[in-house]
Amino acid sequence: MGGQRFRLRKSGLSMSETYRDACRDAEAVYGHQEGYSGEINSTINFHDVTKDWKASKLTFSAYIDREEGKFKLQKGVAYGICIKEPVKNGNKIKSVVEHNVVKGTTKWLLKYVVTEMGSDREKRFDTKTEAVKYARGITESSSKTTFVHMEKVMEKGNSTVAIIKYKRSGKESAGEYVFFGIAPC
Repeated sequence: MGGQRFRLRKSGLSMSETYRDACRDAEAVYGHQEGYSGEINSTINFHDVTKDWKASKLTFSAYIDREEGKFKLQKGVAYGICIKEPVKNGNKIKSVVEHNVVKGTTKWLLKYVVTEMGSDREKRFDTKTEAVKYARGITESSSKTTFVHMEKVMEKGNSTVAIIKYKRSGKESAGEYVFFGIAPC
């Protein structure tokens, strides 16, 4: 089994999230090839070497060149450097709730269904308050819009009772990360 060096730069909210996104992107472009694509998706995890890079006082390119030159990189492991720290959302409340009043709901036993934009995952709750609380947690941690739908138990059909949208901070920004290593191929 051989190895191929890789380097890539990507933006994201955290290094771990950015690593997962980079792996998904590489798999979409290069395929999984049974784990031997020679790209970041062939690695099994990553090590954050930001502290070592900062202590070296080198540019990130010079640092990577030095580390690759030592021949001490473990094949199948990605190494990550945070070259620009992300600025987190500093708002106390990180989401906005748009309520929709639905008349006549007292005649039916209702379930409130939370769905995330771009996902087919659903979670049901007995009260709207529980559902909105759960949906806000998803929106605030992932910055993705979530929806709360009302589901009638006695007959099919859903009505949207609330839409929770992520509320961006004016200072919020993604971090910049560089990943490098030797991927199996």
